[in-house]
Amino acid sequence: QVQLVESGGGLVQPGGSLRLSCAASGFTFSSTTTRWYRQTPDSQREWLAVITTGGSTNYADSVKGRFTISRDNTGNTVYLQMDSLKPEDTAVYYCQCPLGWGRGTQVTVSS
Repeated sequence: QVQLVESGGGLVQPGGSLRLSCAASGFTFSSTTTRWYRQTPDSQREWLAVITTGGSTNYADSVKGRFTISRDNTGNTVYLQMDSLKPEDTAVYYCQCPLGWGRGTQVTVSS
């Protein structure tokens, strides 16, 4: 059974960091392109970052220089390192690949 499960969200102060994880079961991320998105209750889902099968990465302008997408050597987990967090980064964060979506993890940036 194919599953994507996000973890690592939580409450962090402005300027802080979090690392989100997306664990795969039933497949490996190294065989597919994987993306991170986020969504707030009053906005559309926003694409944030992508990592290809070859390891190439790209980022939305809103997070470029602050967020880093990576994949572990086993290909079973994709990460989103988030630094210099801002209150406007508050959202539910999702990982996605052609096989499906995770259920999301809440990130709240607040003092």
